[in-house]
Amino acid sequence: MKTAEIHTSKGVMKLHFYFEDAPGTVANFIKLAEEGFYDGLRFHRVIPDFVIQGGCPYSREAGNPRVGSGGPGYAIKCELDGNNQYHDRGVISMAHAGRDTGGSQFFICHSRKNTAHLDRRHTCFGKVFEGLEVIDQIRQGDLIEKIVIVDTEE
Repeated sequence: MKTAEIHTSKGVMKLHFYFEDAPGTVANFIKLAEEGFYDGLRFHRVIPDFVIQGGCPYSREAGNPRVGSGGPGYAIKCELDGNNQYHDRGVISMAHAGRDTGGSQFFICHSRKNTAHLDRRHTCFGKVFEGLEVIDQIRQGDLIEKIVIVDTEE
């Protein structure tokens, strides 16, 4: 089993993956993290009481007008039929510009209050189990120092 640690300038968020519900999305995120894709990117979109969003490669360059539009150079399919496809506090989900267009950008939910409309429209692929308070401290432009994939015993 694997978990992830998202190291940020405000602290570390640890998350469990939804391997059964979103295997392709989880595999893609792990692959990108292990390749160092996310290292040095920024949270480019922060909407209080909604989400923090990162994973755009253009966010590496401050002021790049293309921030928010980048990806890994390919798209992955949405996985919306699993049991855990509900956006609640701490859930990490795949951002996209339309069905089956996601790739590297992800968001983490502040709460359930303003995210229910995302259910079964964006693939939920994990949930923060430690460091929930970090979500509330993240501001637009804060650094994703690195994402570490950890092998754990079940």
